[in-house]
Amino acid sequence: MYKLFYLLILSVIISSCNSDVDTGEFVVGADYLALNNNVIQIDTATVELSTIRLDSLVTSSQSRILVGSYVDPIFGKIKSDSYFQLYGNSYALYTDNADTESTNYVFDSIRMVMKLDKYYYGDTTKTYTFNIHKLTEQVKTSLEDNTFHNDSKLSYQSAVLGSISFKPKPVSTDSISVVLSDDFGNELFQKIKKKEIANSDEFVEYLKGFVVTADSDNSSSVLGFDLSSELRLYYSKYLSNSETSFVLSFGVYDSSKQFNAITADRAGTVIEDLPIATSKLVSTKTANQSFIQSGSGVSCRIDFPNIKQLKYAFEKGAIVDAQLSIKPVNNTYSARYSLPESLLVYIADDLNRIKGLLTNAAGEPIYAVLNQSADEFNESTAYTISIGSFLQSEMIKASDSRYSLILASPDVSKTVNRLVLADQKAASNSLKMKIYYISY
Repeated sequence: MYKLFYLLILSVIISSCNSDVDTGEFVVGADYLALNNNVIQIDTATVELSTIRLDSLVTSSQSRILVGSYVDPIFGKIKSDSYFQLYGNSYALYTDNADTESTNYVFDSIRMVMKLDKYYYGDTTKTYTFNIHKLTEQVKTSLEDNTFHNDSKLSYQSAVLGSISFKPKPVSTDSISVVLSDDFGNELFQKIKKKEIANSDEFVEYLKGFVVTADSDNSSSVLGFDLSSELRLYYSKYLSNSETSFVLSFGVYDSSKQFNAITADRAGTVIEDLPIATSKLVSTKTANQSFIQSGSGVSCRIDFPNIKQLKYAFEKGAIVDAQLSIKPVNNTYSARYSLPESLLVYIADDLNRIKGLLTNAAGEPIYAVLNQSADEFNESTAYTISIGSFLQSEMIKASDSRYSLILASPDVSKTVNRLVLADQKAASNSLKMKIYYISY
């Protein structure tokens, strides 16, 4: 009677709806293989979703030049500009004879060759435009860890050095060659020819770097470019019959000197009032949905407010397993807005400060893994997470503090992928959780 009383109380505390508490023979994992015990399965424990905005994300050293802009029907406008510093392997014109040979060389052209890395997001059937500007300050950070973040900015000239418009073929390995200003190219050429630029310090003093900016009015997608992209300065011999052209190349050789500035305009969206990084926007205020968007730091937070009550069910017991199934909202994803195959799962405190990744007993990260089996109503499309150990530690914690889980894209700092998840009270595709509790 004592145990029955607490189970009845538990069903009221954990959820306000009717509970089906199943008991039966259940064989538990490796630690309990030798035991057949009565295990209580609880599938009505309260799970709360909310949307948060992580503090600024480190976007330097991510090995991707991310450029583009598009208006998302759910998240609003997202835009990424990319800043980088260039270096050369050589700062001298070609010569195989006397030093005076370089005086016969003349400037031909200068181009920025951008190499696609096959990442894209948005509508690539529409024209895509980006512009290249010259930085007016060096690529240096004031932060102690020498990083740049998604909200970092550097000043640059308003004049456009070069611009290009095209229809992207993002899965191609083609390069995009942008013709830059002849005045700029010839000035750089003359400085190298006169040996006013003879090393990397002198080069960076003259050319502090570039920023590649998306044209918001003529772009409907975001593209990724490889760090093997380079500036090419072409020159040849004056009045020569030879068709030989020479080239000096300058590359993005230091990934710490390249970063992406990612901005979001959520005006008019359901998450327009997303609060500061230490707070949350509960899903009951956003149509029973939670949101994730890489690059902008928008993430899904999961709370288990009543998990401590479970320990009062028996004098001794433990959560031996728990499976969380969280589903994307129907009609919020498509080939254009594809679902990520997995999500990172972080542990965080009440102020959204990350404590670390959710891991298993071996210390390996536990991911939220997408199951996308084909069915008529997409009811089997869900992310599943094993959270038994996490809930057990939360249940037995002596202090009143609680940890939450935060879901984010594995490439949170170098993509703009997004996802909409349904909470426990959603009319369809609602969140489900099963807890297996054993007494001993």
